[in-house]
Amino acid sequence: MSRTRTALLAAMALVAGASGTALAVNPADVGAAAVPCTVDYKIQNDWGSGFTAAVTITNNGAAKSSWAVKWSYAGSQKVTSGWNAKITQSGTAVTAANESYNGTLATGGSTSFGFQGTYSGTNAIPATFTLDGVTCNVDGGGGPTDPPDPGTGTRVDNPYSGAKVYVNPEWSAKAAAEPGGSRIANQPTAVWLDRTAAINGVSGGMGVRAHLDEALRQKGSGELVVQFVIYNLPGRDCSALASNGELGPTEIDKYKTQYIDPIAAIFADPKYASLRIVTTVEIDSLPNLVTNTGSRPTATPQCDVMKANGNYQKGVGYALNKLGDVPNVYNYVDAGHHGWLGWDDNFAPSAAIMKEAATTEGATVNDVHGFITNTANYSALKENNFSINDSVGGKSVRESKWVDWNRYTDELSYAQAFRNQLVSVGFNSGIGMLIDTSRNGWGGTARPTGPGPMTDVDAYVNGGRYDRRIHVGNWCNQSGAGLGERPKAAPAAGIDAYVWVKPPGESDGASSVIDNNEGKGFDRMCDPTYTGNPRNGNNLSGALPNAPLSGHWFSAQFQQLMQNAYPPLS
Repeated sequence: MSRTRTALLAAMALVAGASGTALAVNPADVGAAAVPCTVDYKIQNDWGSGFTAAVTITNNGAAKSSWAVKWSYAGSQKVTSGWNAKITQSGTAVTAANESYNGTLATGGSTSFGFQGTYSGTNAIPATFTLDGVTCNVDGGGGPTDPPDPGTGTRVDNPYSGAKVYVNPEWSAKAAAEPGGSRIANQPTAVWLDRTAAINGVSGGMGVRAHLDEALRQKGSGELVVQFVIYNLPGRDCSALASNGELGPTEIDKYKTQYIDPIAAIFADPKYASLRIVTTVEIDSLPNLVTNTGSRPTATPQCDVMKANGNYQKGVGYALNKLGDVPNVYNYVDAGHHGWLGWDDNFAPSAAIMKEAATTEGATVNDVHGFITNTANYSALKENNFSINDSVGGKSVRESKWVDWNRYTDELSYAQAFRNQLVSVGFNSGIGMLIDTSRNGWGGTARPTGPGPMTDVDAYVNGGRYDRRIHVGNWCNQSGAGLGERPKAAPAAGIDAYVWVKPPGESDGASSVIDNNEGKGFDRMCDPTYTGNPRNGNNLSGALPNAPLSGHWFSAQFQQLMQNAYPPLS
């Protein structure tokens, strides 16, 4: 959103004459090598007391393995946070030095970083920049009075409002190749970054930049949301082997420098500033520290390790901090689902541990735009045939075997209540919730048309519930599941959107042992013959047979999801 600062500055070099006087040299007499570096300093947003800026430096000199750019402000500007550079300020003097991952700067190469700052009075562009002590020409700039660049987005309360949502062409092609799949192939789904290799693309597939470039193409002149799942914590998902990851429990430094930092660097590229980038931050991890540790019958040794070392909180905090520094990124933290956290002894403690993670490693609650529930799960959006306040024969619905003293019967009521709990522990009152509705439709011929019989509370609940799982704790490739509500913005109070974060047709885990190099183990909960554990009440798993590794295409499941879609597919 900048005008050209001065064409002459970009076109001429200043050289010292014999007398020491600075002389202007005709641009035609100066080769590119005479301009050792250029700096493009652009103010992206300015709200009168603060601003964000993007800086691109181009090195026309010898290749560098590290770099530092310096400038001084004429006014009261103060840098408060930055991304893709280590930025320090002393008085009016600012230094921006490379991060560990972007120090290399080839001859003719460019790199970009950005920052947020405050000011009072005027917000003039610095007059002079140096790169490693050498004065650069400034090839562009901007100020608060400049008109915005066409298509550059402004931060909004609900990123989904008034926006299209990115259709992942890789998922779309797989869906379209299935019989009947063209009916949903143009639905928006999230891009999962479930290992470091996914940043650049796995096995020739699209990486982060490729998706963002395609998102710009799909965006056109309107607004567009592009959704990414940040999913690579050390010791990931300590209670489910099927979704274990590549990083061991202690590899927090690799998570920071090899995974989060490169993603943040790409997101912060000014090229993508007009996109609304929504992140789902680290599903299936923080709640494990509440529900699957210590003396609980559901505890696992792996979860005890992660609770002791604190790397879940550190990783989530670091991700929120770095990604939250990018002005057009909207972070939504995973908040489990009602069949996991809806009980009194899980509900409040989970909100507390999310607050702990969101205020560590430099993160603040301002880095959290909202939360997401039911990610990759199957909990019904709304159970219409019974409520938590019903009773049969003097027994509350809460006493039924299905509800089992949970406070919530469905995902919508849980998401709205958990939002209130999160605000009560210190998150901003404007946070929004997302609900993953990709696989919670539970339609088809088995869908009840009304309440169950009033003979007893179990018959009443079981006869009327849409969710046909054997147990609410079953989570892997569930038999009978269907596509849920199609993605839509602002569908209910406190809900920013219904979304399809888990792409329909991608497996939750292998139903038998499959050797792989993705760090994914075999979890018996994905085996249809498994008779369970305390986390599912020692019931059958309810999983479909012949499933591939998590994230791999599962045609039989995709067909079932379409068959049992609710609302039905036309």
